[in-house]
Amino acid sequence: MNVMSHKGYFARVEYDAEDEIFFGRLAGITDGVGFHADTVSDLKAAFHDAVDDYIETCAKAGKDPQKPYSGRMMFRVDPEIHAKAARAAALAGKSLNQWAAEVLAEAATEDA
Repeated sequence: MNVMSHKGYFARVEYDAEDEIFFGRLAGITDGVGFHADTVSDLKAAFHDAVDDYIETCAKAGKDPQKPYSGRMMFRVDPEIHAKAARAAALAGKSLNQWAAEVLAEAATEDA
């Protein structure tokens, strides 16, 4: 995976073969913050500049910069999966929230 991180912000990097540039966009925020460059070293600098500029621009505007993730997740699953997960959590002596957080953390580190 082509991922960059700086000051708690992340971006996935892609390559545009037609324009022969690397490009990316900050992930996990709704504000559109992108960057691009011709070389990997310039791309790193452009990414750092994009994050720093975003934080600075928000400060000048009196706005808090969006944090990439709040820690809250709300999603729907099949009722049968919900029941199985609740049972697994109870058998592990944990709340469903604690159990799900551990399972998600383990799954997320497997692919990283």
